[in-house]
Amino acid sequence: MNEFPKGFLWGGAMAACQAEGAYLQDGSGMAVSDVSFFDNKLDRQDLSKHRDITTQHIQTAMTDAEIRRYPKRHGIDFYHRYAEDIALCAEMGFKVFRFSIKWSRVFPTGEESEPNQEALAFYDRIITEIEKYGMTPLVTVSHFEMPLALVNRYNGWADRRVIEMFCRYANSLFTHFGQRVPYWISFNEINGGRFATFKSTGVVEDKSENYLQDCYQAVHHQFVAAAKITKRLHEVNPDAQMGCMIARFTTYAATSKPDDVLQMLHDDQYDNFFYTDVMVRGKYPGYMNRFFRDHHVKIEWQEEDKALLQQYTADYLSFSYYVSNVSSASPDKLAATDSNLKKTLKNPYLESSAWGWQIDPKGLRYTLNNLYDRYQIPLFIVENGLGAEDTVDGAGRIVDTYRIDYLKKHLEQIKEALTDGVDLIGYTAWSSLDVVSSGTSEMSKRYGFIYVDLDDEGRGSLKRIRKESFYWYQQVIASNGENLTYQEPMLKS
Repeated sequence: MNEFPKGFLWGGAMAACQAEGAYLQDGSGMAVSDVSFFDNKLDRQDLSKHRDITTQHIQTAMTDAEIRRYPKRHGIDFYHRYAEDIALCAEMGFKVFRFSIKWSRVFPTGEESEPNQEALAFYDRIITEIEKYGMTPLVTVSHFEMPLALVNRYNGWADRRVIEMFCRYANSLFTHFGQRVPYWISFNEINGGRFATFKSTGVVEDKSENYLQDCYQAVHHQFVAAAKITKRLHEVNPDAQMGCMIARFTTYAATSKPDDVLQMLHDDQYDNFFYTDVMVRGKYPGYMNRFFRDHHVKIEWQEEDKALLQQYTADYLSFSYYVSNVSSASPDKLAATDSNLKKTLKNPYLESSAWGWQIDPKGLRYTLNNLYDRYQIPLFIVENGLGAEDTVDGAGRIVDTYRIDYLKKHLEQIKEALTDGVDLIGYTAWSSLDVVSSGTSEMSKRYGFIYVDLDDEGRGSLKRIRKESFYWYQQVIASNGENLTYQEPMLKS
């Protein structure tokens, strides 16, 4: 039967850097996210223009006290409104609430010997609110918010010394919350080291003599750090689980031409499986030896690294899924798009969102089968959703039927994958509420079940309004995924 298992963890997700705000409040330090700017003159479908952060960008941002120019500095004010927001998620029926902790709030420069107690008290209050409603907290240790000071001094994760600073940060979280949080994720979308390098690793290209070398060395250091904190978590709480996470770039061959199929294999290996092979299987895959040789990359290892990676692997594999991609040995002959998280080729058989992201529900079923067949460990979909421009109608309602349609079609394919035999822990849609866009730092690109009255310039009342999708998702959770139907209107008058 096509049904979700009993105890399936339904919920939603958000990130500190996109939601909290409270820039530099209560001892918080600057993070990489605090230099992400909004520019309405840039093409919203060309994410590369928003990601190219230089040393000059950083220096300018550090001397600029403006909040609105850097929207992640104000977020949606979750820092002060968390109780209201968590209560709304509980009203939807969430079983699990995914959020992240801001590293630079707990250790403002990353180099302190002791954590910021005000920050720990804040996250303690969040977990208490989640527990109050019987929800399970799912915590991401690092979600694109490393301390900016570590970028300026060490060029981010390119320097091995950052490993111990990160472990000190993670250990403080486990000491304070390890008995209360059953599910953790070490790094959000760890393959972001190659498609969103600065916010993922803090590596700045103009500070690197060999940028590609630094990118992969940074990821190696993250692999080692993830193994170390997995070891520590299991010491603190043997029942807690540490997951790895990637942004899943499911890809298809443009044609049945062998060259295209081989390119598809390589794209899958380099964009996806390299990261999960290391974190789930515990060792570097052989195909990366040739890649590193061909691209003149030489990973610097220390004696302990191999044993750490082998012994402390991920307990489950989590991923975000928004789009699929196309691979071709002759990409210059096909239409391309910068919108699918990274530059890729357009699939003529798929529809696209207003941001050019191609919508592929069946690709999610393929992805679930593909990952479970390869690794045979539990999976967790921790991000999936549709970014769209929502509008409030004359009656004060947001009728986002397009979002319902997107989610419904993806949940139908998850049901099929469950029938196929996939072991799936849960599903946390992106996002619980509207948050500042990770890629473009705008508010217009909304993902939430709950509308936040805030515009791209940081103006608005911050009022929370339940969308049509709020009530639809409430119905989905109440029926454990059995009832995916939509009958307009569901919004309360």
